[in-house]
Amino acid sequence: MPRVLLIEDDSAVREGVRLGLRRQGHDVTAVPTGEEGLERLRSFRPDVVLLDLMLPGMSGLDVCRRIRSTDQVPIIMATARGDDMDIIVGLAAGADDYVVKPVRARVLEARIRAVLRRMTTPAGAVGPRIETYGDLTIDRTGLEVSLRGEPVVLALSEMRLLLTLSASPGQVLSRQQLLEAVWEHGYHGDIRLVDACVKRLRLKMSEPPGDPRYIQTVRGFGYRFRSL
Repeated sequence: MPRVLLIEDDSAVREGVRLGLRRQGHDVTAVPTGEEGLERLRSFRPDVVLLDLMLPGMSGLDVCRRIRSTDQVPIIMATARGDDMDIIVGLAAGADDYVVKPVRARVLEARIRAVLRRMTTPAGAVGPRIETYGDLTIDRTGLEVSLRGEPVVLALSEMRLLLTLSASPGQVLSRQQLLEAVWEHGYHGDIRLVDACVKRLRLKMSEPPGDPRYIQTVRGFGYRFRSL
């Protein structure tokens, strides 16, 4: 089972997340400080670190930098604020992903599975190879998509966009997040690329105009994938 090291100073949040992840089948070690987290990192050897940004003593950012100096374990940073600067600084420090508190257990579990998939874990270790959402089937290993049994031919950017969105069903992703995840900063700042790619993807997936079934627009923010 995936091992999660949770570093969170709020005792109520720490216990709630610990219990929630254990119900999902994770082996969880939870500690309240960054110093204890770094100590447990060596003995516990987690598959994922869930790290609070605001910690007493050593900050979450400092903990992240210390981990990254010696270890490539995936880090998901949790922040009580959704400010872009906090997120940018966290990712620059070495975090692989982030969630904004309060976060639902289902969303957190989806993000953990997604970051493990991105790190290319062995087949079958976390999550299925093939996911089905209504008429849509996504083969993440074979990088193939089909709709009602018929193949959907996607360009690289369209495939990566679909994989990114469907990794966290129901989670709203901003255009900037999608730009960074799909284009890897190659076209930083031009969010029109995201909108154009969504439009092409919807067309290829035969999405009904004005009422998309899978890729929904969240006005003023970005997009989310509806799992149906």
